[in-house]
Amino acid sequence: MPDVILFDLFGVIACHQSAPDKRALEAVAGAPAATFWDVYWRLRPPYDRGQVAGPGYWRQVGAELGTTFDDDRITALIAADVASWASVDTDMIRLIERAAAAGVRLALLSNIPEELASHYEHHHAQWLRHFELVAFSSRIGHAKPEPAAFLWCCDRLGVPPGSVLFIDDTTVNIHAAERLGMHTHQFTGPAGAARAISRVQPGWSWSDAMP
Repeated sequence: MPDVILFDLFGVIACHQSAPDKRALEAVAGAPAATFWDVYWRLRPPYDRGQVAGPGYWRQVGAELGTTFDDDRITALIAADVASWASVDTDMIRLIERAAAAGVRLALLSNIPEELASHYEHHHAQWLRHFELVAFSSRIGHAKPEPAAFLWCCDRLGVPPGSVLFIDDTTVNIHAAERLGMHTHQFTGPAGAARAISRVQPGWSWSDAMP
């Protein structure tokens, strides 16, 4: 039976980039959408792992796009990127607060660059405090779906993979966790996540997450 609930952040607790936020980022970059997003994601893994800082990442993006971003443009790109990932799901925040109040062990594993990690620490400390472990990829040097990211969490939590329920919206991450022996739930909404938690934490139910 799982002892710890390990959450993904983006697409579970925090929202994916909205269409307006994506267009705002494209406008700052001054690049065609299809080309921009191909480069954005292709160069992202080292940034998520903390192997390159924000300015270096955006210089690389610019070079791939055939241009050079000056310091002011890079500052604007970092700000627009952070803003595009800054929204959270209030229903999920409520679920986390109620689960923590019921004594459920909670942990967080997120692929997230340093600038965005700092934003969440400064603006969302009220609910981040409910996680006994916050594993930001840029700080642990590993990113999902790498096995090392999951195992790093297990080591710090003092539990084997079989004692973890991992909740994520991305299929490749779910499969990676399952191969290590973790219990998993592929996120589609707060109600489903609450039911998955209640199955492994018999003393807690979906009604506990309701106002």
